[in-house]
Amino acid sequence: MSSDFGLIRGSGNVFRDFGDPNADLEQARAILAARIIRTLDERKLSTREAAKLTGVAHTEFSRIRNAKLERFTLDRLISILGKLDQEVEVSVSFRTRDRHSPQAPQQVA
Repeated sequence: MSSDFGLIRGSGNVFRDFGDPNADLEQARAILAARIIRTLDERKLSTREAAKLTGVAHTEFSRIRNAKLERFTLDRLISILGKLDQEVEVSVSFRTRDRHSPQAPQQVA
């Protein structure tokens, strides 16, 4: 049986794979938001309980849960994690990007 599907190996950043011009920023926001959600879930906190605990509006936690992250800066997400008693360690690395060929997903045979 022949298949029309092929296996595609991504770059590790779905935002880059789909051509988002701010892929690295979006990936960082998504990682921080996922940690906030995991912390709320582990502590069994509702958005309203989290708001009382942190002083961050419950609507902000709802936005994070719904992946509406465009309003959040990295420092704001890190600050929210700090208010949830989470310590954040950030590591940044740099490398030159080839401007002529964006990092596209590679097809695997």
